[in-house]
Amino acid sequence: MKVNRQVLLESRPVGTPVEHNFKVVENPIRQIADGEVLIQNLYISLDAGFRNWMKEGSGDHILPAMEIGKPVMGLTLGRVVESKNPKLPLGDLLMIRVSWEEYSISNGIDEWFVHLPKGIDAPLSYYLGILGDTGLSAYFGLTDVGKLQPGETLLVSGAGGAVGSVAGQIGKIFGARSVGIAGSDEKCQRLMDELGYDAAVNYRDTGDLSAAIGEACPNGVDVYFDNIGGSLLEAAINNINEKARIILCGAITDYHLDEPAPGPNNLFNLSKNVATMTGLMCHHQKDRYDEARHQIMDWIESGQLRSIEYMSDGIHRVGPAFCDMFQGKNFGKTIVKLAD
Repeated sequence: MKVNRQVLLESRPVGTPVEHNFKVVENPIRQIADGEVLIQNLYISLDAGFRNWMKEGSGDHILPAMEIGKPVMGLTLGRVVESKNPKLPLGDLLMIRVSWEEYSISNGIDEWFVHLPKGIDAPLSYYLGILGDTGLSAYFGLTDVGKLQPGETLLVSGAGGAVGSVAGQIGKIFGARSVGIAGSDEKCQRLMDELGYDAAVNYRDTGDLSAAIGEACPNGVDVYFDNIGGSLLEAAINNINEKARIILCGAITDYHLDEPAPGPNNLFNLSKNVATMTGLMCHHQKDRYDEARHQIMDWIESGQLRSIEYMSDGIHRVGPAFCDMFQGKNFGKTIVKLAD
């Protein structure tokens, strides 16, 4: 009988997640029933936002709250290795919302159950990163929400993270000036050296973040791509131009807090500047995924866009790699490889 190694939620994180919040266990894999498939997960996508659903009573219309002693939910890319479902033959490659585990059983009835698109020749891991929610969020955030124009200034928080590392590059492709916010001098240098950012601000090494942003953005901020929230959002709002657009993509500052963080105290700046602040969930543009993926691949193949991955190997690295994101150790999209 095959054995499945899974990552359980051993305890609810208090503040920043730590490794002992997670536990790897082995369980036998049951026989699949009619209509089901057994999927071998090849890659696990680690996304900071899933920290939200580790809180007690945190369930919502997107995901139920995770339970102590149960496998942690997440997104994976896997291959069908056993099938009793004629619509899902052996060898099919799928992106699915299941658990942090080596094998998953599914009947294919889930809005997060997606076949890999045809006609794109790319490494499989790209579909959890630059061709997945990561790249799609950056693309639709800048095209549909931010409506970024040549010559404008784009400011990106979490610029060395999964979405931010793509957004800054797309900003340059669109002819904008890209400025990143990150949490170390090393990351700031990598943003400029590897991703083409024009300037970068280390938010941990400045006494006045608003002033530091103003210095890096002397012509003001036209589009702010927010992946962090909290004090960074407030500092960005202090520097916006007239008719600026703020894209709310993530709020990693809030994910590990038991109580919501105080909101920005300067929202009247939006009114004064006739600016907008809009939430972003790329799933609302599902009908345009093919358009976005082909455009992103064109940029990659032309050398204008790079996929940056923070890759680990093996199920035992899943919990630690997840924690790494909250400690700022990752650069790019965090992924764990389980099998070829």
